[in-house]
Amino acid sequence: MESEKTSEPTYYNSLYKHGVDEKRRLQIPAKWRPAKPNVEFTLIVWPKSKDGPCLRALPPQEMARLMKDIDAMPNSDPNKVVLKRFIGSESVQVSLDKAGRICLPDEMARAAGIKDEVVLVGLLDRFEIWNPTRYETVKATDAVMAAEAFKLME
Repeated sequence: MESEKTSEPTYYNSLYKHGVDEKRRLQIPAKWRPAKPNVEFTLIVWPKSKDGPCLRALPPQEMARLMKDIDAMPNSDPNKVVLKRFIGSESVQVSLDKAGRICLPDEMARAAGIKDEVVLVGLLDRFEIWNPTRYETVKATDAVMAAEAFKLME
């Protein structure tokens, strides 16, 4: 049994605009920072938007869930090894420094079009780091699709 008091879950909600310094350090909102020290986020170059990739940040429990979902795929499914290879090669673990910042790896920042400013977008259980111009396009597309998406909710 765990002797520590279980902490409340972190919900990654809201939208934040932050600068990125010359060392590619990015401030993580205080509400999004883990309560426990030395928690690492997994950053993945996420290619799913037609407008260009962003960086998706997964806390440890969401990275574990992603691995479990991939491992549950049949070994005969060729997508299983593709996902493992892609996510394995296009991800990195990052830790918060004492000032609450993470450092974006150079190649990942370039792939996501990130230079001196970002938009942090909460996805409730994880968050994304976007180039502001790319995000505006994605936000407009999301707004069009939102009415249909909300029909799925009761």
